[in-house]
Amino acid sequence: MEERPTRDKKAIQQLYNDVLPALGQHIHNNIAPVIELFENFTLERLLDTWTKDPSDNEKEVSVENGNIQNLGLKIRLEGFNKPGAEPFDITKDLLFKLEHNSYTIGHDKNTTWLEKEYLQRWTPAEFETIAGKWSDELIEEITEKLQG
Repeated sequence: MEERPTRDKKAIQQLYNDVLPALGQHIHNNIAPVIELFENFTLERLLDTWTKDPSDNEKEVSVENGNIQNLGLKIRLEGFNKPGAEPFDITKDLLFKLEHNSYTIGHDKNTTWLEKEYLQRWTPAEFETIAGKWSDELIEEITEKLQG
């Protein structure tokens, strides 16, 4: 029987160091025109070191221990600045929920847009699909705020 990769230091580092920056670049490309409407913009990687693994409450949560439960991206758009519109800020997360043998990607813990095994390569189409869905949701939220 073939051994499936599990959540460990190497798998988490690959997601954090390779997948998240590449996905962030796709998202940035998708929303470039939207970014210009705001005074400040940040897109950062998140690493959840506060949610403990229910099966192992003793071990400190860290990349080194390979027991991170969630990681992802967070965007902050601050100071919408168009005449005639009330200024506002918007924050949105993209969450990678790390299970034992695989991980899921969605905009929250209950949404799954894609499930992958650890160390499985991402295709260009997968990057585009996830970046597209997330960008569409972000634009929808901005539109809702503008319609008030």
